[in-house]
Amino acid sequence: MITNPSGAVQAYDKMLRQGGAAGLEARDQGGADFSSMLHRAAERAADTMLEGESQTLQAAAGTADLTEVVMAVSKAEMTLQTVVTLRDKVVQAYQDILRMPI
Repeated sequence: MITNPSGAVQAYDKMLRQGGAAGLEARDQGGADFSSMLHRAAERAADTMLEGESQTLQAAAGTADLTEVVMAVSKAEMTLQTVVTLRDKVVQAYQDILRMPI
């Protein structure tokens, strides 16, 4: 495992050049309903977060490649940011609906 800062920067740069951006990739699968699409997106988000945790644990044990750890943690971070943004938008929409006059 690489422990110097320049190695971490190089690994992060390599991850960015490889296009390591996950987020939620919820694409319609030809007529699938909204709830199943949302369910699949949530499962993928959870899987991405678990992969980040797994890679972090392997890094702590000294058995993981730093590039893989950086990629997994970056994907998990982007996924978390996406989920939080979606949650905020849903809450804002709900509040807007509550403020509507009847």
